[in-house]
This record gives sequence, structure tokens and C-alpha cells, in this order.
Amino acid sequence: MKRDIEDLGRRIEQLLAQPEYQDHPLRGALDEVWRAFLDQTTRLDRVTHISDGYQTLVKERENDLDERFQKQLRKLEKLARISDHYQRMMQDLNVALSDASNRDVLTGLANRRHLMHRLKEESRRASRSGQPYTIAMLDIDHFKRINDTLGHAAGDRALIEVGRILQSSLREYDLCGRWGGEEFMMIMPGTTLVSAQALSQRVCTRIREHAGVPDVGQSQSISASVGISAYRHGEHYSDTVERADAALLEAKRRGRDCIVLSEV
Repeated sequence: MKRDIEDLGRRIEQLLAQPEYQDHPLRGALDEVWRAFLDQTTRLDRVTHISDGYQTLVKERENDLDERFQKQLRKLEKLARISDHYQRMMQDLNVALSDASNRDVLTGLANRRHLMHRLKEESRRASRSGQPYTIAMLDIDHFKRINDTLGHAAGDRALIEVGRILQSSLREYDLCGRWGGEEFMMIMPGTTLVSAQALSQRVCTRIREHAGVPDVGQSQSISASVGISAYRHGEHYSDTVERADAALLEAKRRGRDCIVLSEV
């Protein structure tokens, strides 16, 4: 198109330059139109140049904005990954803290806090369903003698071994834990006194046969005393624990290494 305009311009210039057209009535008008056309063309070229420059600037700004956006997006993605990692760490930490707050450090069994929480749950469940639960308090016999004669490290090993036996002897839905010192508790849902007595007898037998304290090449066997009580509808769980504890004291009075059922 530019070439066509240039050709037209040359033809008009030739026509305007010819002598025979000097006095032609349309010569002046053609000259004015042509000059106006050239002026408009020049202006159009300038506008086009400005427009092209503006488009280039806009494109550059768009590219710059896109680059900045992509950069910010990468930062946000990185922050999101860090946040997700932090959230996972916090979840793991909460799980670890929860487990640590509910576990005995030495034996790995449930601690007194967790046992009490479970007792509350079982009492509420028993009150709703009418199905009782049974608890057994187990105490290692002559534990002070072990600590005094063989040292606290030997006593710790005895506690760990008894805890292992308890854990492996109970059913999946039972719970055992360290109540305090050398005393352990077993919580047995839906179990009668007779059933709890049979289970406790197996535990005590395993303790006598498999739990021991090394002593200069020999193994000093240990035994345990047990007191058992069953939850009574409407009572507070602390009453159930108190009756089991009283039965345990009676087992100690009877010479230890025996099981006593709470009858009151």
C-alpha cells in the first residue's frame, strides 16, 4: 500500500509540474488536496509510531508484571510448602506431646493421668449400658528390698519386665498402666470378678515364672499381690479404685503373692 501511495504521489507531482496544466482550474485544488493528504499521512505515521511505542511499552509492562506475578507466585508456593511442613511438624509434635502426657516414661504403659481418664470413660459407659467393668490393682512384692539390696537400676528393670508381662497378657480392649511406684492397674471392660481373677492369676503366674532380677549370675524371682473390684452402678470411679486398693492391702496382709476380691 505504501508503494501505491508513492506511485500516486509521483504521478500527481508530474501532473502538477507539466506546463499545460498550469492554468487548469483544478490544479490548485489538486495541489491542496495532495498537500493535505501528505500532511495527514505524516500525522498518521506519527500516531502509528506513538501507538507502536505505546503497545511496546504496554507489552513490556505486561511482561514485567507477569514476571513479578510469577515471582510472587513462586514465593507464595514456597511459603505454602513451608506452612504445610510446619503444620505437619506441629501435628507430629502434638501427637508426641499427647502420647508423652499419657505414657509412663519408664515402662511405656499408660500413666496415672491416662488411667483416670479411662476410668471416667468406663464409668460413663457402664452407667449408660449397665455393663460393668472390673479393675485390678497389682503391686510387686518386696519391691523396696529389691531397690535396697540390688539398686534402683535393678528395680527399674523389674518394673519394665512386669509392665511387659501385663501388656502382653491383656485383651486388645483392656488397659494397663503404672498407677505409681511399683503399683499397676488393669482396667477390664465387661469383665466379671471371676473372669478378672482368672486373668490376674495368669498374670501373677507369668510374673513368678518369667520376671526376675539378675543378681550376680542368678535371677531373683519376684511375685505380685492383686486386689480386684467391679464397678457398681451409680458409684464414682474413685470408689471402685478405693475398694480395689483395700483388697490389695488385704492381699498384703495375707502374706502377699495372692489375689483378693473386693466383696464390700
